[in-house]
Amino acid sequence: MINFNAKYISIKEKIRLLSPRNLFHLSKLLNFKEKLFVLLLVFVVLASLFFWLYYLYSNLTISVPRKGGIYTEGIIGQPNYINPLLAQASEADSDLSQLIFSGLLKYDKDGNLVNDLAASYEISENQSEYTVHLKQNLKWHDGSPLTADDVFFTVNAIKDPMYKSPLRQAWQGIEIRQADENTLVFSLKSPYFGFLDNLTAGILPKHIWENISPDKFALTEYNLRPIGSGPFVFSDLNKDSEGNILSYELQSFADYHDVMPYISRFNLNFYQNEESLLQAFNKKEIDGMSNISPNSLQDIKTKKSADIHEFVMPRYYALFFNQTKNLPLADKKVREALAWGVNRQEIIDSVLKGKGTAIFSPFLPQMEEYENDISKYDFNIDKAREVLDAAGWKEGDGGIREKNKTKLEFDIYALDWPELAQTADILKNQWSKIGVSANVNVLAVSDLQQNYIRPREYDSLLFGQALSFNPDPYFFWHSSQKRDPGLNLSLFEDKKADELLESARMEVNKEKRVENYRELQKIITSEIPALFLYSNTYLYPVNQKVKGLTVRNINAPSWRFADVNMWYIKTKRVKK
Repeated sequence: MINFNAKYISIKEKIRLLSPRNLFHLSKLLNFKEKLFVLLLVFVVLASLFFWLYYLYSNLTISVPRKGGIYTEGIIGQPNYINPLLAQASEADSDLSQLIFSGLLKYDKDGNLVNDLAASYEISENQSEYTVHLKQNLKWHDGSPLTADDVFFTVNAIKDPMYKSPLRQAWQGIEIRQADENTLVFSLKSPYFGFLDNLTAGILPKHIWENISPDKFALTEYNLRPIGSGPFVFSDLNKDSEGNILSYELQSFADYHDVMPYISRFNLNFYQNEESLLQAFNKKEIDGMSNISPNSLQDIKTKKSADIHEFVMPRYYALFFNQTKNLPLADKKVREALAWGVNRQEIIDSVLKGKGTAIFSPFLPQMEEYENDISKYDFNIDKAREVLDAAGWKEGDGGIREKNKTKLEFDIYALDWPELAQTADILKNQWSKIGVSANVNVLAVSDLQQNYIRPREYDSLLFGQALSFNPDPYFFWHSSQKRDPGLNLSLFEDKKADELLESARMEVNKEKRVENYRELQKIITSEIPALFLYSNTYLYPVNQKVKGLTVRNINAPSWRFADVNMWYIKTKRVKK
């Protein structure tokens, strides 16, 4: 045993002192305070060591995304046509098509057009011919090569009325030919500034679809088990006992022509309504929810672990007047009084909880270049009454105004969405204060579309219209679009407006085109064929574990996935 009281201790003995056995004996020589001090000192030394090691590690390395992880998103609705030629009527279909298919071009995080399947393109000097070159070694999800044949087949299917694609109207007057295996040439009868937006349509694989006849196009199993070329590959779907689709499972595509997705598995779960969607999010059964209403924000119980992304989207809601179906609405003074009688801010505060912007024309406030000296009917109830009095509409029984024994009364038709139903009720209440009777009819989408919108059987229609950040309002306001399948819901007809719309479509100079649209705004806001109400914010709650989501502006809800291949959950550290 070592003598701890010895004056001199050899090096060998000092080393022996550090052995666990001797340290144990040494500890017996220390009182409690000394032992506590030694333990504290050891802890400080070890903590300092770990701190400096971590500090050096953190400063010499950076965190980067790595492949792996599962993301699950909830969507309201059921998929029917996961097919880019048929998906436009359903957000569930559009979302899946966006993840599974690719177009020649796509929108980036700011809503600008960039190459997707296309490597490059050229535009002829007269703006009537577009030559598109495909990227090399493109592949379908089944491993087959993707070539110009597939693009040629897809475009001709869109143009063929037998396939009944909603995209057909935008492709009229456009011819396509193949220059070679990787090059296509699009010829336009006349210049059209918005043609490049057409090229964002998803491309179908010819070898899958060429043997499916047009009459079977919407019925084939490939609409539910799609093969595309996008960032994610269809893997599996789950149904309940009644045949309702509960979920889709997608896998990242290893041969994707851009950066392969970091997230390994992308699941989509489907819900009947927003209530069940919100419950699933609160139970952490899903990591994200598509486009929830502002009213639901307060019911999110996991706010601390979620990011609420707010996207700008060029979509607006308006009340469209059908002057051919209702005599009072054919009176411009009535429409003017209704415009003065709308308190847009009340709608935004009550229905949207402040997540929206008041609008007065079909060109949205974020489209700053279209700002112009237009007729803005700000809320003024006294002015509304004054206009009706001067026009001979006098208050009758029950406070409802009349003129020549005709009551100032009309119907409002709206979709059975909570936001639109609430908006319709607010409009009804606001107009009752100026002696107008508005009867609200809230209908399911299929009923409203087939029985009212298509035959134009409504007095007024509360509805939304979607533009893009490079807007072409031709289909919404040109007189040729008054009847189905046109989208001129007010049946608006004005010779000067038609000329401006036609001229603007062929004008490739943006400044000149904007001038046309400014003049168009003046005509529309002066004639009041519709009351423009608000543009709402797209709300997208996503769990904070998901990183890399940088989108800010989206042309449509499905474009929230514009940079989905760059989203990530897993990380690793690498040398700087």
